[in-house]
Amino acid sequence: MAINSEDRISGERPIILVTNDDGIDAPGLRSLVRVLVSTNLYDVRVCAPDSEKSAVSHSIIWSRPLTAHRVEIEGAEAYAVSGTPADCTGLGLSEALFPSLPDLVLSGINVGSNCGYNIVYSGTVAGAREAFIYDVPSASISYDWKRGDINVNDFVLSAQACLPIINGMLSAIKNKTHPTNCFLNIDLPTDIAHHKGYKLTTQGKSLCKMGWRQVEEEAQGAKMLSTMLMETESGVVSDNNDTSAHHSNDSLLFKRVVRTVVVEEGTDLHFLREGYITVTPIGALSQVDVDCQNYYKEWLPKISSSL
Repeated sequence: MAINSEDRISGERPIILVTNDDGIDAPGLRSLVRVLVSTNLYDVRVCAPDSEKSAVSHSIIWSRPLTAHRVEIEGAEAYAVSGTPADCTGLGLSEALFPSLPDLVLSGINVGSNCGYNIVYSGTVAGAREAFIYDVPSASISYDWKRGDINVNDFVLSAQACLPIINGMLSAIKNKTHPTNCFLNIDLPTDIAHHKGYKLTTQGKSLCKMGWRQVEEEAQGAKMLSTMLMETESGVVSDNNDTSAHHSNDSLLFKRVVRTVVVEEGTDLHFLREGYITVTPIGALSQVDVDCQNYYKEWLPKISSSL
């Protein structure tokens, strides 16, 4: 049943639900919650995975019940859940865990950007998309972190830079002018302290071309992060391997490696690398190019006539 999100904000503080795919202890989520709480403008709830779930896309768990245990995060009501980002958003919206619906869902701040085709793989974006599917306004937020140690202050600055967007969305929701046919994907540049401002962009066809490398054991080689744009040996971000897997003596092990990154000019990743905070409206439907639709409009009757 559709939820009329625009009727939920009254005279009380708006409710923001926060999730992510890096896990409830990740610096991006913790910094975002800390900044939100510090404003004293919102009631903040957290429903996030209990471990890293990077690059799980919009997968959900059917086969078992999910556990949710209370986590102490100052100023927020928080639960760690044994599910995916989409699971966490769904549970947070269900009114089974929290007593009422949120006014806005934020997913992030992700460790690494989510632009172009990488949006398809992103658990961070899926956390926001799940809210959008259920008619709750949402935004996914990612910081273009690069190889090396994580500076928590970069995530604090990123969260602070998002406050005007968050406040603008809540104002539009209250005034019933917020669009219901899209949600926002926000990416923040690496040098967030000197960003060039906000830039409305479109999702491009930028992608990370992948390869495979044979390895002798699971721990061999660098770890792939959620954006698939980078690897790290720092151990800052936890691995997401299935440690329950068993391998026979004749099994072959392969790991992904980044071959090259293709950037489409004039789209989200291009402007992010130029130093802008990119704001990209996206949806949940896979729209096809008009030329393809027209091609198959002629092609299908020809195939059918041959039956």
